[in-house]
Amino acid sequence: MNHPVFVVLNQKGAALAQRLAVHVPNSTVHGLKTRVSGVDVRFEKTINHVQDLFSQGHAIIAVVSSGIIIRALAPILTDKTREPPVLSLSEDGGTVVPLLGGHRGANDLARIISSALNINSSITTAGDARFGIMLDNPPEGWRVANPDKAKSVMAALLNDETVNLKDETPVGVDKSWLLNSGFSFSEKSSQTIRLTYSCFLEQNNDLVILPTVLALGIGCERGIDFKVLKKFIYSVLKKNRLSIDAISCIATIDLKEDETGIREMASASGIPVRLFTAAELERETFRISEPSEYVFDSVGTHSVCEASALAAAGPDSTVIVSKQISNGVTCAIALSPRIIEPMNVGRGCGRLAIVGIGPGSNDWRTPEATNEINRATDIVGYKLYLDLLGTSIEGKNCHEYQLGEERERVVKALRLASEGKEVALISSGDSGIYAMACLVFELIEESSAGDVKSEWQRIETHVVPGISALQAAASRVGAPLGHDFCTISLSDLLTPWSSIEKRLNAAAAGDFVIALYNPVSKKRRKQLGRARDILLQSRAPETPVVLAKNLGRAREKIDVINLGDLDADLVDMLTLVLVGNKTTRRFRNTDDTEFVYTPRGYTMEKKGIK
Repeated sequence: MNHPVFVVLNQKGAALAQRLAVHVPNSTVHGLKTRVSGVDVRFEKTINHVQDLFSQGHAIIAVVSSGIIIRALAPILTDKTREPPVLSLSEDGGTVVPLLGGHRGANDLARIISSALNINSSITTAGDARFGIMLDNPPEGWRVANPDKAKSVMAALLNDETVNLKDETPVGVDKSWLLNSGFSFSEKSSQTIRLTYSCFLEQNNDLVILPTVLALGIGCERGIDFKVLKKFIYSVLKKNRLSIDAISCIATIDLKEDETGIREMASASGIPVRLFTAAELERETFRISEPSEYVFDSVGTHSVCEASALAAAGPDSTVIVSKQISNGVTCAIALSPRIIEPMNVGRGCGRLAIVGIGPGSNDWRTPEATNEINRATDIVGYKLYLDLLGTSIEGKNCHEYQLGEERERVVKALRLASEGKEVALISSGDSGIYAMACLVFELIEESSAGDVKSEWQRIETHVVPGISALQAAASRVGAPLGHDFCTISLSDLLTPWSSIEKRLNAAAAGDFVIALYNPVSKKRRKQLGRARDILLQSRAPETPVVLAKNLGRAREKIDVINLGDLDADLVDMLTLVLVGNKTTRRFRNTDDTEFVYTPRGYTMEKKGIK
């Protein structure tokens, strides 16, 4: 399921949603464009947007009439076991009703919202309403092998019948959620709930609910293929009659953090990876069956798979499947006397998203950027950029930096990710254009020692594109980038001015439309005038120049002037300067709006239109 989305149609609904978003992890607020401002995403057509969110798997909390939501989603309902939860919340915050997906999270969301608003949630799911639990959606740490069977079991219970409870779990596993539910249990009942960590190869009519008490330890050669790994793991589970649904985590040494096969195995099975250092694994040596000097010489511990499984399952765990070997893969399985909480053992795989949030307006932020910000546990960036994110980063660990501290913020982001955190490093505009992405990869490369990969190189790192300042500026005035263009930064803090002059001369000679980034600062006042003078050698003083300040922000200001009038006093450090080429034109429309465009050569005559 993708992150929850509040859907609102007016400012009152938006205020309620933003108040509640703090209580609903990773949620965003989407508002109707013609009526709502200051939200994460704005949409134009309510029905289409709700259908798109539902089809993409987002949980929907609609501060909208339930009738509108029902009519919007009725035509696209197909499979209730796969569809996301949908709730309707009254605009006054007095009523919250799970409409769809009660057993897939809607009831839980309703309880969160009702608790935050101090109201009663209108839960209509029969089993949940009467007993307070859902057999096909048990508490954290439990999974259901055959959720379709839950329906007949719950139907019997609602009919005041008894069920048989077969408990095959370790003594220390907390089963109070089930034992204190009010269910009537009897060994004579034809309906059976079986609590177990085993799987059944034969036909079984029991409702099978599994506690996550198993830890799967894996070791492998570099570059192991996912299909090979998957086939081996499943064969070991089948041979030992163990259910993959009882596995809490895939445990391995931290050197395998970037192993694609293990990552794909985790993604395909929905089981998290937990990592341990060699020193942590070495402490388990006294409990493993076959200590290996070869493994110790290679990675600093006498065991990887058995030691990882034991480290994840805890000090009072036992190995129930000792080291198995096949095609460059080893695995072992440990049993814990209680449910294993993956987030409390080892560390997770580090992940760094370098996110471009656009020039400033929420409307210019891509859905991918919003999703990555929601997913992140830690947000790193220049304070001004973090301020632009507003309520979307409330409750997250925010690490603020000032201008000039670019290296410090990248190092911080990499260090956090290497500790297993989910990190979003924030840039304005596009993160790969005069922004943080290039510095991230530069520092990652520098961190390696010869052919030895550093911990930074093992981090899953990717770039999230954003709308750049030059795109935003061009959109405000028409189409000045209609033909070939280039970008040049006038900052000589990192690039010698002699190199910048060469680029300006080359761009002028090539007759490019030019986007000038970093035109001035408090200390740099002369560079813009020098750039103007270079361009005036080959372009007319009347060449259109666009000055775009505070793009997408409250004090946005767009001016169109002549190249001959370009002066440092007209711009500041938040201004982008777009200089037209010899063919760039400007004109005023009938409503006195001024447009600037650079024709590419499409003429009416060429199309045969006169």
